[in-house]
Amino acid sequence: MKSKIAVKKKIIIRPEYCMACRLCEIACLVKHSKSRQILKAFKEENLTLEESRIQVQQQGEMSFALQCRHCEDAWCLESCLTGALHQDEISGAILIDEEKCIGCWSCIMSCPYGVILRNQKTRKVATKCDLCPDEKIPACVMACPNEALILRENKNEK
Repeated sequence: MKSKIAVKKKIIIRPEYCMACRLCEIACLVKHSKSRQILKAFKEENLTLEESRIQVQQQGEMSFALQCRHCEDAWCLESCLTGALHQDEISGAILIDEEKCIGCWSCIMSCPYGVILRNQKTRKVATKCDLCPDEKIPACVMACPNEALILRENKNEK
């Protein structure tokens, strides 16, 4: 049997470098907007930072970005009633097929990190970080000026 090499992508959060600038939230929001242009996303599409798939949490001097951890043993996958959540074999990302999602919120309730959200526009489907599958480096990582977010790729033999 021939072994496969799967590249597992993870965004590593380094809170000691986070200054709560929220550029990661803005980059994520624009990346997932219809126009993919910052002015149009905010002025014409009326998007808000609450709709970003990454959320900056801040308490006093401490701040950090909170987003999907793309867990190896993801509870959200196990709890999804329709199979809308699945794990990409190449990147390891936990992805949502919005066509299959019925809005039961089992994934939201089962996520120990609280990073799966209701889509704020439709309120009918779940939304979460997808690691920007059409980009080599996710938008949030690219936008972080202090490298508080970094991308790690681990090659695992299967």
